[in-house]
Amino acid sequence: MGFTIQDMMIAAEERYRMKYLAGRDGWSNSISWVHLIEDTTIIRNFWGKELAVTTGLGFPTEEAMMELARHLVQRHAAGLIVNTGNYIEKLPESLLAYCEENHLPLLTVPWEIHLSDMMKDFSIRIFVQGSTDEQVVNALIAAVEQPDNQDAYRKTLLPYFDVDGTFQVMLIASEGLDSMDTVDRRKLSYRLQMYLEQITHNGSFFYYNSFFVLVVNALKPELVIELGEGMLKRAHKRMPDRPLYVGVGSQVTDIENLSVSYRRAEAAAQRAMRTKTALLQFEEIGMYRLLYSCTDTGLLAEIQQETLSALEEYDRRHNSNYVETLRCYLEQDGSIQAMAQSMFTHRNTIIYRMNEF
Repeated sequence: MGFTIQDMMIAAEERYRMKYLAGRDGWSNSISWVHLIEDTTIIRNFWGKELAVTTGLGFPTEEAMMELARHLVQRHAAGLIVNTGNYIEKLPESLLAYCEENHLPLLTVPWEIHLSDMMKDFSIRIFVQGSTDEQVVNALIAAVEQPDNQDAYRKTLLPYFDVDGTFQVMLIASEGLDSMDTVDRRKLSYRLQMYLEQITHNGSFFYYNSFFVLVVNALKPELVIELGEGMLKRAHKRMPDRPLYVGVGSQVTDIENLSVSYRRAEAAAQRAMRTKTALLQFEEIGMYRLLYSCTDTGLLAEIQQETLSALEEYDRRHNSNYVETLRCYLEQDGSIQAMAQSMFTHRNTIIYRMNEF
């Protein structure tokens, strides 16, 4: 997940006498770059995940500091570092409260610290971590595409994951991701990473095959669901015009089985998009799991031709709706009561139709 606020604190708490004042829920925010800011103009060009550093020269009043924080939250910044002791002696309580409420990490370093040295240090760490992340992502994709070729991924992932442990894949889908401008999709990616709290070194986030992909390692399944639900809640609040759909695959053991979790997450995500359901686990898609398990598309086509085509022809000749009934049966996971409600039909009629198959 890149160089995070947590990583920065580990490196800087003693070396740069850094203090963490507010926004603890942003502890795992990834940092894309570091910017020195003395007015809000440059913030308009933020993509998301930038770390802002200020001496306070351009923000001499409480309201000016609050305005800075509001701009950073709107642009999904990773955090704010204030160089205290000259232009700003003490940060206002209102700023601390706002940053805490909006999960914006607020940190300070004393005036004696040379900001240029600190920012150079962070920039190098961000670059190095970014290169490492790319290697990790490529190895994870290899694990999905070539699970039997462990030489293509296992050794690369060994320093970063418990490769013998548990893995689970979450896929985030939205309409038109592939056709979206690359810059806009990258901005969306940054925002989603900001919304995925509590994921640091035991997860990896990337874009692949029309989905945003989150791979988690050694995390309980219920926590994965909490992550997805929390992300959706924050995304709906910040991006109400961008509906998101989440599919969660089954938890598997050992990195060689990552492809199983991915394929199941893919089936759940596709079903979530089709039914406009915000979040679906693979175990919740009912009879559609059978279709997922059949990778022989030729066989599926034969079954469709032999069975469903005849049923469609019967419906045309007799003005019946057995195909619709079968589709509803799959969608409602075989529940007669749910089928009756969905089709506005008496349950006895549903039972009669099902007995006719």
